[in-house]
Amino acid sequence: MFEVKVTIKLKKGISDPEGFNTLKALHLLGFNNVIEAKTIRIFDLKLDGKNKKNIKNDAEKMCQRLLTNPVIHDYEIEIIGD
Repeated sequence: MFEVKVTIKLKKGISDPEGFNTLKALHLLGFNNVIEAKTIRIFDLKLDGKNKKNIKNDAEKMCQRLLTNPVIHDYEIEIIGD
């Protein structure tokens, strides 16, 4: 079994309204030292497979078909396990 961590971020230049609103709210609460807030999604998956290469291929397919929008998202895949 392998643990797979998929981190999804917005590409540079894509607006992040949730991050902007979080930054605005933090400033309203007096946390004026916060310079930037960005939205990041992380999926922790457990996959059954024979080797890291197959797991990586499956994770790539998941990202391309469901987890991300390739027009606006960048992603990183980290595989933990043997």
